[in-house]
Amino acid sequence: MNDSERRSALGDFLRKRRSSLSPDDVGLPVGTRRRTAGLRREEVAQLANIGTSWYIWLEQGRDVRPSVQVLESLATALRL
Repeated sequence: MNDSERRSALGDFLRKRRSSLSPDDVGLPVGTRRRTAGLRREEVAQLANIGTSWYIWLEQGRDVRPSVQVLESLATALRL
């Protein structure tokens, strides 16, 4: 698997996991109007204590190199 495929696979995994969690699952208020299935990107970034842009780039498969700390924060935020 080359770098591009690896980044794409990570992005797919993050999107699927994000959509499988509800705000209630992670202790966030549900709110009244949700157009997104599962958590919003901003919510995941907030839970992981990383920038929203950084999280979006990871989901998009951009050429960014997340540290072990970022991956651990994402794993905790996504209840892995």
